[in-house]
Amino acid sequence: MRILKFLGIITVGIALVMTAACVKSSALEIGGPAKDFTLKDVDGNTVKLSDFKGKAVILNFFASWCPPCRHEVPDFMELQKSYGDKGVIFIGVALENLNDAKSFKESLGINYPILVDDGKVSSDYGPIRSIPTTFIMDKDMKIVKFYIGSRSKDVFESDIKELLK
Repeated sequence: MRILKFLGIITVGIALVMTAACVKSSALEIGGPAKDFTLKDVDGNTVKLSDFKGKAVILNFFASWCPPCRHEVPDFMELQKSYGDKGVIFIGVALENLNDAKSFKESLGINYPILVDDGKVSSDYGPIRSIPTTFIMDKDMKIVKFYIGSRSKDVFESDIKELLK
């Protein structure tokens, strides 16, 4: 009886592993091109990702109600201030409504563009299942890394320095 139960558990485990292996975790791959998109920023301006070609891009999917997302913002602002004139741009993509995203940007004085997701962009870059999710792109708009969950300022600064070499 124990052997049958054990074999049943093993069979289910193998089936889950095989199913997971067939599911693509992200629509984009490390080393592959970033998918261009056009979104509105919180001020109603149209912004295209391709507008930033030639810069290192840190693309962060977030929501203002998310504590780890809120925790990263001051670091992003500081890094934008330090490296913005060296060819780095942080871009936030809010996974919430325009009013909440705009209030969040204004209340913190965020110094980088905050765009509002249209559902398609987060789908093209994911699906985004956990926030924050951050994509690191080189100056040629190739994805070099991505992070699910928050990271320290040091991690992003190290990535930036590597991109600027």
